Amino acid sequence: MAQFGFENDIHSILKLDMPITNAPMARWQRKASSSNTSALNGLSPGKSANVSLSSSKTPSKTPGKNKKQTPSKMGGDRFIPVRNSKQMDVASFLLTKENEPVDTNNTTGTSENQKAWSMSLNGYNIEDAKILHLGGKPLNAPEGYQNNLKVLYSQGATPASTKKTRYISSTPERILDAPELRNDFYLNLFDWSSRNILAVALHNSVYLWDASQGDITLLMKLEREEDYICSLSWTKEGSYLAIGTSDGKVQLWDVENQKRLRSMASHTARVGSLSWNDYVLSSGSRSGHIHHHDVRVADHHIFTLHGHSQEVCGLKWSPDGRYLASGGNDNLVCVWPRVQEGSASNDGQSVRCWSEHQGAVKALAWCPWQPNILASGGGTSDRHIRIWNVNSGSCISSLDTQSQISSLMFAPNYKELVSAHGYAHNNVVIWKYPSLTRVAELAGHEDRVLSLTLSPDCSTIATVAGDETIRLWKCFEVDPVKKKAKDRMVKSTSSVIHQSIR
Repeated sequence: MAQFGFENDIHSILKLDMPITNAPMARWQRKASSSNTSALNGLSPGKSANVSLSSSKTPSKTPGKNKKQTPSKMGGDRFIPVRNSKQMDVASFLLTKENEPVDTNNTTGTSENQKAWSMSLNGYNIEDAKILHLGGKPLNAPEGYQNNLKVLYSQGATPASTKKTRYISSTPERILDAPELRNDFYLNLFDWSSRNILAVALHNSVYLWDASQGDITLLMKLEREEDYICSLSWTKEGSYLAIGTSDGKVQLWDVENQKRLRSMASHTARVGSLSWNDYVLSSGSRSGHIHHHDVRVADHHIFTLHGHSQEVCGLKWSPDGRYLASGGNDNLVCVWPRVQEGSASNDGQSVRCWSEHQGAVKALAWCPWQPNILASGGGTSDRHIRIWNVNSGSCISSLDTQSQISSLMFAPNYKELVSAHGYAHNNVVIWKYPSLTRVAELAGHEDRVLSLTLSPDCSTIATVAGDETIRLWKCFEVDPVKKKAKDRMVKSTSSVIHQSIR
C-alpha cells in the first residue's frame, strides 16, 4: 500500500494540479500587472489621458532623418510562438526546480527514476521539455516590401570558382594537300618555325607555307630524281632551315633570301633526324651515328656519338640545351650531355640509356616546364608512352596506347601531351600531364600519322599522314587577356648565327 501511495504522490506532483506557492510570477501575470500599473499612472489626477498617451509614444521617425520606414508585416513585427497551458506549467516547474538545492547523494539513481516516471506518465522526459515552442509558418512579406540587407556568405558557387570547360573540335581547322609525301615511319618530314612558317618535304622538294598569309613557296629541289628529303629542322629564331638528304648530306638554307648557305657531308647513310642547339646542329643517320656540326666554322664536324646500332630516327635537344635525347630502330633511348668547347676532352658517353621499349623509338619530347622530364614513344611492337626523369634515371610512368607512336609533343598552354599514332588507330590523342588521362581524340586521317608539330603560339598542332594531307587542329587556344600579356613579354631577338655562318 505504501508503494501505491508514493505513486499517487508523484503523480499529483507531476500533474501540477495545485499552484506552486514559492514559484516566480508567470510572464503573462507580470505583463498584465505592468499594463494595469501603466494605465493607472496614465489616468492619475493632474494629468490628462491624451497628454499621457502622447508622451509615452515612441516617435515615428528618428530626429534628423527623413528616410522611409520599412513597412510592417501583417499581424505585428515578430512571430509570436504558440504556448499552451501544459508547456507553461512545465516551464514553471522547471524554473522552480532550478532554485532548489541539488542533492549530491545518489544523484544518478534519482535522475534515472525521475526519467522513468516522467516517460510513463507524460510520454516524454521532463528534463528535455521545451519552455517555448515555435509552430506554424511565418507570414509572407507584403507586396512592395524591399529587403535592404546584404548577403555576407553564400554556399553557392561563385563565377570565379566555376570551372570553365574547354571545347576541342573533332574536325581540323584546315586541310592542306601534300602530294608525293614519303610514307616512311623513320623520317621527319616537316617542322613549324617561330616565324609561323611550316616547312614540308615532298619527295625531293621542300615547300614553305606561310600560316599567317597562306602563301606557298618552293624553297629547293634536289638535283637527282632518285634522291629524297629525309628530315627538316628550323633554327630557334626561324631564319634558317636544316635539311637532311638521302645521300648523307646536311644542307643549310637562308629562307628569307632563298639561298643555300652550305652543304655539309659527313654521314655515310641517309640523315633521318635533325635538332638544333644554338649554333650546334646534331644529325642522326641510318648508320646509327650522331654527328655534331658547328655551323660557324668551315670544319663543321666537331664530334660523333656512338650509341645506336641501327638508324637514329628520333633526335631532340632539351629546352635548356643541357641534354640531347636520341631514339633508334634498336629500341634504345639515349641521353647525351652537351659538347663543351674543346671536344677532345669529351668522352662521348651517354648520361642515360634505356632499353625498356620493345619497338623503334622515333617519338621524343622534352617537357618545357620541367627540363629534366623526357617523354618517349615506341613503335608497333611496343605502343607505350614512357615518361623519364633524366636526373634520377627512373621511369615515372608508362601507358599502353594500343597503337604505334610516331610523334610526341608537349602543349604548354594547358600542360598536356599530344601523341600521333599509326597502326592501328591512325589518330591523334591529347593526354593530361602527368596523369596521362585521355582528354580528346582527333580522328580524320585515312592513313598513319607520321609526325606532328606545334605552332609558335602553341595553340595549334599540325599533323602529316600517309594519306598525303596536312591537317591543322586548333586545340590549345589561350585566354585573350593572357595572350596579350604574353605577347608584350616576347621581344624580337636577332639570330645567334646570323653573322657567323660561312
